Amino acid sequence: MKVDTMRTIDRYAGVPICFLLALCYRLVSWFSPSKSVPVKNALFIELSEMGSAIIADPAMRKLRDDAGAELYFVIFKNNAVSLSLLNTVPEKNIFCVRDENLVTFAVDVLRFLWWCRERRVDTVIDLELFSRATSILTALCGASNRVGFHRGHEEGLYRGSFLTHPVTYNCHIHVAKNFMSLVVALLQSQSEAPYNKHLVSDADIKLARASIGEQQQQAVRVRVNELYPPYASGNHRLLLVNANASDLLPQRRWMPDRFASVIRLLLQQFPDLLVIMTGSSAERPQAGDICDLVDDARCVNSAGFFQFDELLALYSVATAMLSNDSGPPHFASVTALKTFVIFGPETPALYGSLGNSEPIYAGLACSPCVSAGNHRKTSCTDNQCLSAISADQVARRLSGFLNTIGSVSA
Repeated sequence: MKVDTMRTIDRYAGVPICFLLALCYRLVSWFSPSKSVPVKNALFIELSEMGSAIIADPAMRKLRDDAGAELYFVIFKNNAVSLSLLNTVPEKNIFCVRDENLVTFAVDVLRFLWWCRERRVDTVIDLELFSRATSILTALCGASNRVGFHRGHEEGLYRGSFLTHPVTYNCHIHVAKNFMSLVVALLQSQSEAPYNKHLVSDADIKLARASIGEQQQQAVRVRVNELYPPYASGNHRLLLVNANASDLLPQRRWMPDRFASVIRLLLQQFPDLLVIMTGSSAERPQAGDICDLVDDARCVNSAGFFQFDELLALYSVATAMLSNDSGPPHFASVTALKTFVIFGPETPALYGSLGNSEPIYAGLACSPCVSAGNHRKTSCTDNQCLSAISADQVARRLSGFLNTIGSVSA
């Protein structure tokens, strides 16, 4: 389904359904007040954002380690591969929802409700900020402990009121700390209003590192050699460039001609540099257009070439990545790869990568223009927040880093 179609359904069907479910919960609570139960089987819900599955990993590991919980996850089918990067949630415990059309989505929701009961899910943690669909799944999955973000006294999106642990979303701290607040609230012995009156420090949201062997690295070097036969790890440094961003927020895409300008400048300055355009098969034409603009044999199009399970090995042998604000910098955060991420309608203060990352952000007065209060939908058709970032500015940032680490021969 198209993003705007999902937003429309979420609004006009989601609001009344959330309201009716909230009434049902209120009536039931009069006769049978809800009680917290020990956390044994905990389900995390995050449907639409691949990067959020990585950002939420510290919170998931805390719940697993502190409560000894068996972890489960529900996510859109096309995004499920992101959970394989760290394998915090076993593959058998992941439920995939198809979103091709409304019929497949409805069928999978019904399957999901039965799946939860088969596995005796007692706790659900809704990681979504915007979707009423996940709030409805939270209400219907049968869990006794229901944790998620609630608007409290704010004018944010209405998502019903059937949480046993309602946590106020804090727009002034990183979303990873907000996710951690959900787990901390769940593990508290005493209820409070509002949850969670505890410090979540930077140390609490450190990501685990992926384990990548030399054999995997060598295999991916062979794959790079297929793309560019003169490539040799002793002679070339790899710069990965991701010029893509999901259709959820196309305003995040920096201009293709500026990506091309940066690449040309860096190739001229660094003879040992090999630039690899990354992306999915669907993004291959756009990546190819940038390669055509660069017009240099050392800029190759790999969109659709590498399998997802090869990405971590590719990141581990690369020198740096330049990317729009999208999934790849979050995937790379479980490796040591240096990433440079261009932000516009979002802010790195909330959504910056947790890895070895450096944001490039103009910080205009209008940015960020998407939030938990507007369903991440902006009326902007002229993203000056990205136009304000010049190719020379970005090239200088990467050039400074590449000069600092020296050439391959050095």
